[in-house]
Amino acid sequence: MKNLKQKIITLKKQKNAVILAHYYQEPEIQEIADYVGDSLGLSQEATKVEADIILFAGVHFMAETAKILNPTKKVILPDLEAGCSLAASCPPHLFKEFIESHPNHTVITYVNCSAEIKSLSDLVCTSSNALKIVESIPKNIPIIFAPDKNLGKYIIQKTGRKMLLWDGSCVVHEAFSLDKLIELHKKNPDAKIIAHPESETHILETASYVGSTSGMINYVKSSPSDKFIVATEAGILYKMQQEVPNKVLIPAPSQEDNTCACSECGFMKMNTLQKVYDCLLNEVPEITIPEDVRMKALIPIQRMLKLS
Repeated sequence: MKNLKQKIITLKKQKNAVILAHYYQEPEIQEIADYVGDSLGLSQEATKVEADIILFAGVHFMAETAKILNPTKKVILPDLEAGCSLAASCPPHLFKEFIESHPNHTVITYVNCSAEIKSLSDLVCTSSNALKIVESIPKNIPIIFAPDKNLGKYIIQKTGRKMLLWDGSCVVHEAFSLDKLIELHKKNPDAKIIAHPESETHILETASYVGSTSGMINYVKSSPSDKFIVATEAGILYKMQQEVPNKVLIPAPSQEDNTCACSECGFMKMNTLQKVYDCLLNEVPEITIPEDVRMKALIPIQRMLKLS
């Protein structure tokens, strides 16, 4: 593995490439990345890239977002099948019909969606800035929010805004078991529960802090507490533990009776170090987006970045 990492680092220099990686990627991929972050941070970073190639160690919609923002760069993804259950829950043709049946609504979409869905939107948001984006819309204007109903419900609860929600969700964040979480907290009463807003309402109601992946990392860094139960994709624990080496981090339990008893995104874990190397070596699979779709999708993302 050490040899493979060195090969990737050497190849990066030869190809004038950068690797952008999400917090949910395997630790060995995060270790060789030029930047590791959440969706907002990765979007912001993608606009700054001056290298010829962006290798996106994440899932398909993230690589698409990088291509939308920086179209002159070659954007490659280690595994084209690395999708997203949330993005898949919102097919463009059905969403278009949904918008048309509810005219005069401002359409806000969570970044976890396809380029086609973004192209149908007025604004895009991430979990880091969703509250700010929604609150930027005048109160007299009705809002459609998609595709994540759990994030939408959380925003409604925090802002008091009425929003029409698309019925989509992330299988990873819906896999947390409330009963197991309560049992785990009984065993660790001194632990603070922190959760991602894609989780279901009954999970969020147990949490001392609800926020994006970067928000959760910042919270554990600044909190006086020494122990945390973390309700999001377990990949975040690698970076989080680096930031707080002396604190105890416990993954929130999943409903599945699996070996780690935590919730992992199978799509995120499709990328491997070998696939990263092969992708960089052959410069495929490459992300391409029709220019008319890209231009339409760019507008709501730029609006988001300006507000952020």
